[in-house]
Amino acid sequence: MKRLAILGAGESGLGAAMLAREKGYAIFVSDAGQISSDRKSEMQRLQIDFEEGKHTSEKILSADLIIKSPGISPKTDLLVQAGQKSIPVIDELEFAFGYSKGKVIAITGTNGKTTTTLLTYHLLKEAGVDVGLAGNVGKSWAAQLTDGDHEWWVIECSSFQIDGFVDFKPAVAILTNITPDHLDRYDYKIDNYIDSKFGIFKNMTSDDQAILFADDALTNQGLKNNTINASTLWFSALEVQKAGAWADGEALTYAVAGESVQVSVATLSIKGKHNLLNALCAGSAALIAGVKAEDLMLGFKTFKNAPHRMELIREVDGVKFINDSKGTNVEATAYALASYDNEMIWIAGGVDKGNEYSALLPLAKNIKSLICLGKDNEKLKSAFATEINDIRETQHIAEAVNWGQELGEPGDIVLLSPACASFDLFKNYEDRGTQFREAVENLKPKAIA
Repeated sequence: MKRLAILGAGESGLGAAMLAREKGYAIFVSDAGQISSDRKSEMQRLQIDFEEGKHTSEKILSADLIIKSPGISPKTDLLVQAGQKSIPVIDELEFAFGYSKGKVIAITGTNGKTTTTLLTYHLLKEAGVDVGLAGNVGKSWAAQLTDGDHEWWVIECSSFQIDGFVDFKPAVAILTNITPDHLDRYDYKIDNYIDSKFGIFKNMTSDDQAILFADDALTNQGLKNNTINASTLWFSALEVQKAGAWADGEALTYAVAGESVQVSVATLSIKGKHNLLNALCAGSAALIAGVKAEDLMLGFKTFKNAPHRMELIREVDGVKFINDSKGTNVEATAYALASYDNEMIWIAGGVDKGNEYSALLPLAKNIKSLICLGKDNEKLKSAFATEINDIRETQHIAEAVNWGQELGEPGDIVLLSPACASFDLFKNYEDRGTQFREAVENLKPKAIA
């Protein structure tokens, strides 16, 4: 019986354990932190051996295979030792791939990958395709495979997950864009991060389809050092593509899979330039998967995006409060800031991941106040000291929201788009966005305060 060690008992770790148990592995799950009571109960029910609060190296390093949580760096001592002992270390998606016969649409990129993933899944599902959703969004792929397979799987892939791929091979792979992010994980070298993203294409052949952003400088830079063997389609917001998709402000046009399809921008349920790009990607993948033009158009009309992505929470006294907690890097926040011409109170800050804020400076003209929400705000304050007159800081999101109400005037926007990770004050970006929503919902209009 093969011995499997799983590092991390989160969504992917528990899912991998469930699938491994079904496939006859001897399993040991190890989490350096505390495991939730629900997950402990489930492992006890399934008679899966586990530990929490530590990693027992003797048990882990006696395994034939290690599956690690994407958040665990491969440079940790335990994984370095595993490499020295020639123990393979993979990701849950890599493990699940070996047990699925479905075709994979894999989606990565610094920004837009979650919306593109959810939209692609929605377009296929609404068109009647047998499709599942997994990866860095939704439920564990491995856990879902214990209930059954699908003809197609739409899978969001982070760079950390891609780093754990060995045989993972998409039928369609989308790279939405590349901007500097997670550089602390990649030795602060942008080329290392680019190479990680391009890893999604490494096992593809000419029978597969790669979709890339023609207007993206770092994607084009990555092509100099990375070979893509798949057939290539391009999407663009600037130029017509011979094979691919493009937007001209009025319509999205697809020249994909032998189809020529136009979709009016006015019919899309999601707004903003960045969402046009997401729609170009998702629509291209859907057409490749066999979705018909009429079904594509209907799917675009009925799509609802996930929370924490340019989400209007509420309008109070004529001031709109927007939750973009998923804006965890500079480029994502640039999209958010550029989406409005209104005067703005901007709530930003958190764990800086090697950010360079200069790209945001031209967008500061409409920002009348910057509220820094984080434990260390010096870099953020310094970057905008000469651009924004009112800069203040807090470690309490309710205070930030209250300031937004005090400073806001009818027609203004209060935008939470942090450009940073959330882990200094919050569990994750969802927790940050949820607390923002709760604080906004607790506001009382000034007229009756």
